[in-house]
Amino acid sequence: MSAPTVAVVVADEILTPSWDLYELSIPCTVFGNAQADLADPWYDLRLCGDGAGTPDAVTTSTGLTLRTRHGLDDLAGADTVIVPSVPDACVEDGEPLPPVLINALRHAHDAGARMVSLCTGAFALAEAGILDGRRATAHWMHTAQLAKRYPKVHVDDSVLYVDEGDVLTSAGLTAGLDLCLHLVRRDHGSHVANQLARRMVVPAHRAGGQAQFIELPVPSTDDEGLGPVLEWARASLERPLTVEDLAERAAMSPRTFYRRLQATTGTTPLQWLLTQRLARARELLESTALPIEKIGELTGLGTANNVRHHFLKHVGVSPSTYRKAFPRGETVGR
Repeated sequence: MSAPTVAVVVADEILTPSWDLYELSIPCTVFGNAQADLADPWYDLRLCGDGAGTPDAVTTSTGLTLRTRHGLDDLAGADTVIVPSVPDACVEDGEPLPPVLINALRHAHDAGARMVSLCTGAFALAEAGILDGRRATAHWMHTAQLAKRYPKVHVDDSVLYVDEGDVLTSAGLTAGLDLCLHLVRRDHGSHVANQLARRMVVPAHRAGGQAQFIELPVPSTDDEGLGPVLEWARASLERPLTVEDLAERAAMSPRTFYRRLQATTGTTPLQWLLTQRLARARELLESTALPIEKIGELTGLGTANNVRHHFLKHVGVSPSTYRKAFPRGETVGR
């Protein structure tokens, strides 16, 4: 079996601010380093630029020069196409995106590629008409411009990423990593994604949406004993945990614990617990054949009916429907 191809757009007009290099490095790190012990084959990463095969090269504002072996025409032959970002001038000032890029994205989509944008890359997919009628996101600083310029796109500024099946979009910067790990999770299952995340020293799944990052940095998990109690709670989800249990474990009053957790994560203790229970249930549905009743017991969600209730409310599908989307021992192709 051949490795699925992931084509990342590297165009001279795109790589301008230094943070764009960070967003470019995310798919390169996730898809470009072979992980044969996790999945073999892994991915065939291709950087596709508009100067491929010529003496021209992509030069960033930081002075870094990149040469690619593939051109934008090669996007049409890829299984997955990723647009890391677009120039600030195209977002803030409305300058047109390169027509050659937009045409290449349309051809790739028409050819059946899975289309992905990180941060402001959503503007390129929107310009190509790929996001019309779809739910999408981008960095919260730019979602208002995205919604105004492309009214056919259903912009959601509250989430880290949106999965519309064959079209996926993420919020800015590290949310791109969340989305790339989600792609691995879709393709190879939660175990592989979790192991890869551990190697990268990042969480395999971050709960919550963009709102918690607008004014707060990524929360620290070792702030005055909060981190250890959250790790303990994750390992004890089968127990009927209460705020009082967590506060006692953290040697805090329930009020102090509630306030500190909300300030750190942007959510309440009970909502945080529910998110962790659902994440564990999703992992068990993806990786085991355990009955729903047993999953409810192991995750603390309770009865099978309670598990179904929470999945329909928070995931949008039933547990059995969710399980069918992640066949064990198989990978998801184009």
